[in-house]
Amino acid sequence: MDDSVSKPNGDVHEKPNTVTDSVTEDNKTGETNKKKKKLSSSDVWKFFTKIGVCEDGKERAKCNGCNQKYIIGGARYGTSHLKRHIEKCTKCRFDDVGQMMVDMQGKLKAKKIDQMVSRELCVNLIIRHGLPFKFVEYPELRTWISYLNPEATLVSRNTIKKDILRIFDREKIKLKGELHNITSRICLTSDLWTSCTTEGYISLTAHYVDSNWKLRTKTLNFFHFPPPHTGFELSKKINACLHDWEIGKLKSEYFLSPWITLLAMIGEFFHVRCSAHILNLIVQEGLKVLGDALDQMRQSIKYVRGSEARMIKFKECLQQIGNIDSSNGLCLDVPTRWNSTFFMLQSDVKSQRVFENLRLVDENYKYYPSEEAWKRA
Repeated sequence: MDDSVSKPNGDVHEKPNTVTDSVTEDNKTGETNKKKKKLSSSDVWKFFTKIGVCEDGKERAKCNGCNQKYIIGGARYGTSHLKRHIEKCTKCRFDDVGQMMVDMQGKLKAKKIDQMVSRELCVNLIIRHGLPFKFVEYPELRTWISYLNPEATLVSRNTIKKDILRIFDREKIKLKGELHNITSRICLTSDLWTSCTTEGYISLTAHYVDSNWKLRTKTLNFFHFPPPHTGFELSKKINACLHDWEIGKLKSEYFLSPWITLLAMIGEFFHVRCSAHILNLIVQEGLKVLGDALDQMRQSIKYVRGSEARMIKFKECLQQIGNIDSSNGLCLDVPTRWNSTFFMLQSDVKSQRVFENLRLVDENYKYYPSEEAWKRA
């Protein structure tokens, strides 16, 4: 039977297929709901906020970083253009792994690396922990960084050296400005010493009260200081440093009274010598009453600590005697530190019987102190 129906005007119209049309409408509704669900669950909404329908009747969303607006919804607009914006936006924050972007295949994309920020952080690490410049060229470090983020790159040691010098110059200019703006005096302390390689070094430190009434201490210079280490050469080095920092000029506001003028011109009461050095000189003068005893004590300890075999013999002698507190071991002093000399004599006196026993079992030990030396110690 024909499903068509004849009309008086002769036109033929088909009956609507109720079942087919209903399924088509359901499919369209399902696809729309699925699309809406996909849009609402996308990770881009961690970076965008929906602001509703605008005056032109189109729905829009705003970037949380730069506030730029984009059309969303409808058949033409998905989330691809929002993802492209996130990749280019410099104000979007990537604070945790949950905020990592997703590419078109659904794979996680790593955060885009700012190479200059990465280099600055690496330089700060090297400066803070005193690492060598070649640290950035360690193969294991490069492998690890590449594993964490393939886009991250490490520069050479020469580049890191330039970056460190650039930061030094920047911080020096900043400190110069701070020193020029303070109204108080700047106190200076210097330290000169010789390293284990017999090379001389000097450091210059500034102490001052800043505008917030906080005491600040800044190391101005640290450099190699070859001989001669005379007072004249020392003053030349310090004056050169002060000229470089431009803090050697006396300011007019310091001269508000005749007394201050007198003190500033003479300078005698502004020069304070190192109290620790003075104390050490006093103690070293007092230690002269020991005579040769002090040198005999040093030589005995140097002999025992000169080889592992001698240390083993010394410990065997210690075990044979017993009842001796040897928790601190044998201490060798540093002549410029009087307290270390005290600890050396203290450990020597406690081990007198051990050294006496060592003299009997080790025929090469020729430095045993005399009875008078032990009494003086």
